[in-house]
Amino acid sequence: MKKALFLLFVICSVPVLAQKTIYESQKFDELTKDHKTLAILPFLATLELEHMESLSKEELEKLEAKEGYAVQNALESYFSKKKSRKGFRVNFQNIKNTNAILNKNNISINNLDIHTSEELSEILGVDGIISGNLTLRKLISKGVESPSLFDIISGKSDYGRIAIKLSDGKTGKLLWKFEKTITRKSGKNTQDIIESIMKKASRKFPYDK
Repeated sequence: MKKALFLLFVICSVPVLAQKTIYESQKFDELTKDHKTLAILPFLATLELEHMESLSKEELEKLEAKEGYAVQNALESYFSKKKSRKGFRVNFQNIKNTNAILNKNNISINNLDIHTSEELSEILGVDGIISGNLTLRKLISKGVESPSLFDIISGKSDYGRIAIKLSDGKTGKLLWKFEKTITRKSGKNTQDIIESIMKKASRKFPYDK
């Protein structure tokens, strides 16, 4: 029994390698010197849930869209709070306006990925685009329960992975990217998870004053 408990302690204590990666373009300052406004897009979600076979294609698409919009909303809240406290040298387009403009141009979360960053920036009237994708084993938008002992031992306690990208509106070039595994320590809902992930970025979000 003692050996089993010790083994469990070791498994839970070993850090997961490559949980997060971050990239920043060497031309960031050059490409963003005239940036004033950024748009935050709905994220593209892929669900890998248990018992997914019971969901229809339409139900799955609705759930994925809900998760994607929840991340968009959480990022807007995070940037708004941080901007009011510390400030950024750019503004963020209201996501209600962003989504309304996209809808008027027949762009939905289902066909978002066929449009380039340059096209989307021009349509939205912004200088840069914040976008991304996430793969989820849990529906984090509705809140998640603590993982079971079996999930921890089997290595299935992580909720998924997220990638947050920042692209230049004129050139479409990738300016900044942050990828991270979403673990049970990240939080129990989308709002908490996004705030935790952004706070733990190894470098500051590059528009910090």
